[in-house]
Amino acid sequence: MKKFLKKANPSLIIGAAIILLVAVTAIVAFFWTPYAPNVMDNAHSYLKPGDDPAHLLGTDQFGRDILSRIMEGSKTVLIIGFISVICGAFAGTLLGSIAGVVKGPIGSIIMRAMEGFIAFPSALLAIMLVAVVGKGETGAIIAISIYTIAPFARLTNTMILENENLPAIKAAKSFGVDSKRLLTHYYLPMMLPRLLTQFSASVGSAIMTEAALSFLGLGVQPPNASWGLMLSNAKQYALLYPYLAFAPGIAIIVTVLGFHLLSDGLGDLLIKRRS
Repeated sequence: MKKFLKKANPSLIIGAAIILLVAVTAIVAFFWTPYAPNVMDNAHSYLKPGDDPAHLLGTDQFGRDILSRIMEGSKTVLIIGFISVICGAFAGTLLGSIAGVVKGPIGSIIMRAMEGFIAFPSALLAIMLVAVVGKGETGAIIAISIYTIAPFARLTNTMILENENLPAIKAAKSFGVDSKRLLTHYYLPMMLPRLLTQFSASVGSAIMTEAALSFLGLGVQPPNASWGLMLSNAKQYALLYPYLAFAPGIAIIVTVLGFHLLSDGLGDLLIKRRS
């Protein structure tokens, strides 16, 4: 552990600490929140932070406890972020591997299609996909999964092409090792560190996209708690009650920053191991 901490840079440690904090908050929210996140209490609406010790972050326009909704929202963003990126990463890695090993017209068609997806801005592509598959949490997961496929496919394909001339790979091919075993026993172990780095960055991007979709009314639907939806509800009260946007806005920024710091830290650690 001490060896790891010496090699790890501050980005990795800070990013991991932030993600751990969000994960713990989400786990706690499965079992306990100070108040029911979706229950309205109009008698206690628009309480500012500090007005009432029972509501540390205040209450919204419906009297719902903001801290409870932030905790509930942490579950939403992590579930959508991880499920969508896991699905996208699996499909993208599989397609990129097929294109890298098979090559020829099949590989070219796969990679040209992936480049077409990458050409679209991710948020715009997600909005288009949600319009097709339908809004809501399921629609957001499907949309984010689909646009996550292309970066993983390109990364996997690039790494296979970079490593195919290594002595170990050439020796395995000369002994007649089939493509499936070549991928699972030779290429995948070499690709795993960079795939993990890409995974961390992709989860951060997925959380940001989910927030954008919910802000536009295409993601998580009311009355369920989502940080993006909380920001959307707060925008009409921005001048009178700006505090409504502070907690969800900070939660989004810090969580996304945590995943990107972790990604950068993992990348630096990978470079140190190679050097």
